[in-house]
Amino acid sequence: MQRLEIDCFGCELHTYGKEIKGATLIDRKRFRLPVQGEPYRDDTRQRLCLSFLAKGRERAVPRREEFTAYGQACLRMARETFALLRKHEAIVLASVIPRGVAKPRGYLFDRYLRKDLVFLLERYFYFLEEAREYGVLVMDETDKQEDRRFVARMEGHFTNTSIGRRRTAWIVPTPFFVSSDMNPAIQAADLCIYSINWGFRLPDRGMNAECREEIAAMFGKELFDLQFHGRGHRDGRDFDTYGIVYVPDPYESRATK
Repeated sequence: MQRLEIDCFGCELHTYGKEIKGATLIDRKRFRLPVQGEPYRDDTRQRLCLSFLAKGRERAVPRREEFTAYGQACLRMARETFALLRKHEAIVLASVIPRGVAKPRGYLFDRYLRKDLVFLLERYFYFLEEAREYGVLVMDETDKQEDRRFVARMEGHFTNTSIGRRRTAWIVPTPFFVSSDMNPAIQAADLCIYSINWGFRLPDRGMNAECREEIAAMFGKELFDLQFHGRGHRDGRDFDTYGIVYVPDPYESRATK
């Protein structure tokens, strides 16, 4: 990914105070900018991108061709990051909740891990169990106090629930926190999250929110193919399970398939 970043932009973006993220690479205007002109050769695109980034740091207005080159570089970085994920046999797991879902008034279970995260860890466990490999959790650090509260919820799940204790057979129960601008794997995960958020829909499972068709067309099948597909087991029965799970209400219990 670091070599790809230099090939696309002519530099590592962090040197200009930017970062590889879904919102950087495939927001709405990134799809408009590349079609302003013909595709640039690599050396021309890199030169124009460097000028674009330098002007952004100086608060100057880039020229039209610089905007175009930067948009082309962003889309290429996104497409080829997904190609790298395929090449290195990455697996996508994600839990999806509706936008705007609110915690109920008087909610009494803040110290417990939310249901969508429990389902995500369940899929991760099935993947590790099938692969016969141990797994660690690497998180994008945010606010230190909130990160501490999250760790407490997670450790409580792994310690105080029978399901959580079973999951520790394959999952290391304490997560690591890293800065995303120094970790390409976190950046790739952010791109996948953004793409799922805007372009991955399964209406038959209730995922029918607004969709950006350009992201669905470019990455929808990629995400479907990259997600984990295996067998789960609960209450004495086995069932097919997928890595991307939709949770209509993370604050209420529900039966899962």
